[in-house]
Amino acid sequence: MSGNIKKIVITGGPCAGKSTALSRIHKHFSQIGYNVIFIPETATELISSGVAPWTCGTNYDYQLCQMRYQTEKEKIFKAAADTMDSEKILIVCDRGLVDNRIYMHKEDFTRILKDLGENEVELRDRYDAVFHLVTAAKGALEFYTTSNNSARTESPEKAAQMDDKLIAAWTGHPHLRVIDNSGSFDDKMKRLIHEISSFLGEPEPLEIERKFLIEYPDLKKLDEAEHCHKVEIMQTYLKNRDGQEIRLRQRGENGHYIYFETIKRTITGMKRVEIEKRLTKDEYLVQMMEADFTKRQIRKDRYCLMYKNHYFEIDVYPFWQDKAVAEIELSDENETFEFPDFIKIIKEVTDDPSYRNYALAK
Repeated sequence: MSGNIKKIVITGGPCAGKSTALSRIHKHFSQIGYNVIFIPETATELISSGVAPWTCGTNYDYQLCQMRYQTEKEKIFKAAADTMDSEKILIVCDRGLVDNRIYMHKEDFTRILKDLGENEVELRDRYDAVFHLVTAAKGALEFYTTSNNSARTESPEKAAQMDDKLIAAWTGHPHLRVIDNSGSFDDKMKRLIHEISSFLGEPEPLEIERKFLIEYPDLKKLDEAEHCHKVEIMQTYLKNRDGQEIRLRQRGENGHYIYFETIKRTITGMKRVEIEKRLTKDEYLVQMMEADFTKRQIRKDRYCLMYKNHYFEIDVYPFWQDKAVAEIELSDENETFEFPDFIKIIKEVTDDPSYRNYALAK
């Protein structure tokens, strides 16, 4: 039966290069031993078959049909993957369920979630990682076209707006990466493959992270930012095994949570090997029996902020009223980035172990 199965989403604004990206993903990851499975884009499939917002009774009727169909497709492909005799399986979704959110009013999306028996946290975070390709209408306008997809009708201005809304819809996911149009199109595809490889731990599951102590942020500005989403996190540390740091994490909001086990081993202050596994609620509760009660649980509000195509995680702790911690995960140790001007840096603490959650729990 199957070994390690990862399910990722490739999304993005209109004319972002998804078709080419899916081809590159198949070629690269098949060559390094993955069984790559693609779930086709549901909207294009339905619209090209005559089922569309303008042929159904209402847009709500169409969106409900699309999300029901997409949900069942994902279940079927996962069930098939579970039967496969392969050590490494990569399920690639051409768009995820959250993409549908931008095509309807908030009230309709909430109603559809209720009809489907879903909640937004689990709908968004059921995927292991999300990779957003920025539309050519932002930064590569000369290459923007609607001629290569019969379901695409958006103007460049509309495409850019949709791109922003998609990023906002996915913000809050634990692993969201945005691939912009800097450099050539080939560079864009190479960066996508690199980001997916880093996520999968190919050739090694490295986490490259920089951490900063910041002044207590303006929470009102964060709450009002379009590309910012708050999630609640509770971390519990387990008894060490073989010198490895093991933690459990409950992550979500409004009473809806997902659960992870993470094993970390430090190489340098910035670079660590990190192995993360999704847990069911029952598995989480069983693991909690191994909690190290010499360390306190860490509770925090995490503000996931997308700014200039970088994903910042700002952790606000209940025991600090004057400071907080901001982290950014990078694909390269020398990668440059810029903080928003309302985030005031006190100092970098990447190499200071006293600001790690493990130390704060002592």
